[in-house]
Order: sequence, then structure tokens, then C-alpha cells
Amino acid sequence: MIEGKVIKYGNNVDTDVIIPARYLNTSNPEELAAHCMEDLDPSFKDRVQPGDIIVAGSNFGCGSSREHAPMAIKASGISCIIAETFARIFYRNALNIGLPIMECPEAAQEIREGDRVAVDLANGTITNLTSGRTYKAASFPPFMQELIQAGGLVEYVKEKMGVNR
Repeated sequence: MIEGKVIKYGNNVDTDVIIPARYLNTSNPEELAAHCMEDLDPSFKDRVQPGDIIVAGSNFGCGSSREHAPMAIKASGISCIIAETFARIFYRNALNIGLPIMECPEAAQEIREGDRVAVDLANGTITNLTSGRTYKAASFPPFMQELIQAGGLVEYVKEKMGVNR
């Protein structure tokens, strides 16, 4: 179960505002987190807390296919992203680095900034603890839940192969 306070954004949040291109000279997660969302929301880095959840409109993560975008979000402390829809490449990049994401248009439209939300990836439920409303999204199959739990694709493969970290 994932639980956190909501930071809300609108439609078409692209990878260029998630992590601006001027910071793509590093893949250090902490450095990326320091600049996450700064062109869209300069207050983000000061108000985000570990476990917070981003809720957004449609086409979240559109733009370039940079893996830096979900890395920056995850490193900033965000525990999950709920959106109406995700750009296809961002969707896969997020899962590849172990950042849970859920598509649920109704939840994305109704959940407000500052609400507390609980997400159950196993059964696909999103509960707005502030309003008491529960939403149903598609759940991930068990192997995808394992991939997320492992911290992403590379760590999942290492576990399956018995490679020491």
C-alpha cells in the first residue's frame, strides 16, 4: 500500500518541464531531484515530501523519451503517479525504474491538491482518504508488481539471476 499527500498538475506535463534539458548531463538521481519540476513548479522541490503522490491530467510525460524524467520524480520522493493517461514511453520508463504509475481518469479529475491518497497496486484501487471516495484502476499483473517492488527492471533481472548487488 502506498499512501501520501497529493501534488496536482494538469494536462500535457512534458519531460522538458519534469527535468529541463540543461540538467541532462547527469544521471545522478539526487542531482536530478534537485531540479525536478523547476520550470513548471519552482516550489516543488521545497514542498515535496517522501511518499507524496503526483496526480495529473492526460498525456503525462509527453515529449522526449528521456529516462531522466521518471528518475527525477522518483528521487524527489514521489511514491506514485496517478494520471488520466501517460505518454507511452514515459509509462514504460517509469516502470523500468520502479516508479509506480496508475491510469484512472476519474480519480485524476476528482482528487485535489493536498488530499491524502492510498494506492493499492495489487488490486488497482485508489482511495482518496480526504473525501472517502474509492476509484478502480487496472491492477498490474504479479510480475509487474515484482518488477516495481524490486526497484525496476535492472534490479528485477539481477534478483531473478541471483546477481549480488
